[in-house]
Amino acid sequence: MKKTPLKHMRNIGIIAHIDAGKTTVTERILYYTGRSHKMGEVHDGEAVMDWMVDEQERGITITSAVTTCLWKEDEIHLIDTPGHVDFTIEVERSLRVLDGAVGVFCAVGGVQPQSETVWRQADRYKVPKIVFVNKMDRVGADFTGTVDQIRERLGAKPLVVNIPIGAEEDFSGVVDLLSMEELVWDGDVQGATFQRQPIRESLAQRAASERERLVEDVAETDDALMEKYLEGEAIGQEELAEAIRKATLARKAVPVLCGSALRNKGIQPLLDAIVAYLPDPTEVPAIQGVHPETLEKITCKVTEKEPLAALVFKVSMHEGRKMCFVRVYSGKITAGQDVYNPLLKIKEKVARILTIHANKRERVNEAGAGNIVGLTGIKTSATGDTLCDVNRPVILERIDTYEPVISVAVEPKTHADQEKLPLVLEKLMAEDPTFRVRTDDETGQTIISGMGELHLDILVSRMQREFSTQVNVGRPQVVHRETVSGRGEATSVFDRDVAGARQFASVTLAVRSRSRGKGNRFINKAAPEAVPEAMEAIVEKGIAESLEAGVIMGYPVLDVAVELLGGEFRESSTELAFRVAASMALKEALQNAGPVLLEPILNVEILVPEAFTGEVIGDLNSRGGKIGSIEARSGVQAVHAQVPLSKMFGYSTDLRSSTQGRGTFTMHFSHFDQV
Repeated sequence: MKKTPLKHMRNIGIIAHIDAGKTTVTERILYYTGRSHKMGEVHDGEAVMDWMVDEQERGITITSAVTTCLWKEDEIHLIDTPGHVDFTIEVERSLRVLDGAVGVFCAVGGVQPQSETVWRQADRYKVPKIVFVNKMDRVGADFTGTVDQIRERLGAKPLVVNIPIGAEEDFSGVVDLLSMEELVWDGDVQGATFQRQPIRESLAQRAASERERLVEDVAETDDALMEKYLEGEAIGQEELAEAIRKATLARKAVPVLCGSALRNKGIQPLLDAIVAYLPDPTEVPAIQGVHPETLEKITCKVTEKEPLAALVFKVSMHEGRKMCFVRVYSGKITAGQDVYNPLLKIKEKVARILTIHANKRERVNEAGAGNIVGLTGIKTSATGDTLCDVNRPVILERIDTYEPVISVAVEPKTHADQEKLPLVLEKLMAEDPTFRVRTDDETGQTIISGMGELHLDILVSRMQREFSTQVNVGRPQVVHRETVSGRGEATSVFDRDVAGARQFASVTLAVRSRSRGKGNRFINKAAPEAVPEAMEAIVEKGIAESLEAGVIMGYPVLDVAVELLGGEFRESSTELAFRVAASMALKEALQNAGPVLLEPILNVEILVPEAFTGEVIGDLNSRGGKIGSIEARSGVQAVHAQVPLSKMFGYSTDLRSSTQGRGTFTMHFSHFDQV
């Protein structure tokens, strides 16, 4: 495989709200770059990137799929991410390893709630972005309105680099404001060819004023260009493109393009923009890691001459074999090489290196800095782990995971299923950090937890399809948390014979509530002679373990401050005694501090025709929801509310029946609050 120079490489992701057309855009990119010879359609269940059976049946993306394609002389590594909020970890871990992102927005829906979420995720990882306003052929398409929403809701500075020719069913192409030409797709159903032609008279005035505005907006980000602009000098196409690139890389602005992926219009200019405006691996700041022992900072430069540093950002089980998706940040990996995992302090052997195209793979002998590849043979490493050179151990920042909010009980249908179930659950947990499994101590049931009803539904479906394990599923249960409403104190003494030796410890603790979202905190106020320094860490560990299970229903305890007020240390005191005493004192202090149960609260946005708004609001109130705001959008009312998750089961059916099937909603986790 011939090597691509780093400056001709792009690592990008496609991010958007559910149903904005991400996968359709990706399918077109694959077709025009020669990666696939037939356009897959999401609605036919034939999209190349949606290769899982569940994805094809439901017409949604569940796992982020990786592919590699060539456009002119550039190699593009592309990740198509899910839009549904239940799979937000897939977006999070993809953005963590990408250099640039394409935000796809629906020209009718504009900026929708989940598109705001993924945009903020991209901001958090400092990812430069460009925007593609899709579905320009749909009834109600509003390009200008969508650009205004990007400015107002996302706080971004849009640079409109092409404008639509016509809209809805009259949409035929775009005006390129840099070259001041029309790009018109006509005749060819596949959209592979388009004509460049002079701008028609009816559009000339609008194009000139939009070009003027573009130059003005770009000049605001570039002092040299501003001088030329103020002196009335002409600004050439290349000069303008270079200034747009600089502004995009500095995350001061986002270029905006438009088209209709389903009608095969506007994709080639998008590919040109990806290459022109998004960074190559050398143009993003070099990633920093820390030495596992000394904790000194290590900068991993993007070059093959450096020692290896790579991040595992996804694990997938394909046909029963584990594959780790990695981004190589510095150095290179070769097939058969030993790599070191500094978190687990183990060596792993790379059996094969694969370039990935959805669920197809091609073997290569090595992969250098800047590449995204799949590795087989890695047995123990998981999502978020670093693989590096044993002579230069480095730990790269881990990927944040989310706490699950919903649980169901599963039980195997037959004895054969019972034997398979633990292994299947272990494989699914290795793939998905937001999926948790535990056994209920009282009932002995297996409880699986995830990010939402759809998330668990898909996991159960995969158990049955991919692993041939049949299970019965209980009703969904909300995952609660516990906290305290006041302050409570307790002293606990542990004094008994253990294995023939006397063990003693006394611990006095106070527990008080902290404001919501502040997290747990340990404060030592005890005198050193009461609780020696060596025992402080043991007490803290005992407290941390006990906070995993509260006193009401055994849920984890949130937002409390635990103060170590005092204790007693004797010659017979041991670590075990202090740990047990701290745990007993904490349980009693929690009881004395007024324990309360917390439940997950969701942010809900409902889009509903005006005629049904009253009914929808009445229904939300009956579910204990708090209405935040109601705003008018093109043809619909957007109702924002916060509602307890426990009251939202089966809501999609109720909403459909109360709005004659015309209402839609999205929801995502907001915070925990008192039941």
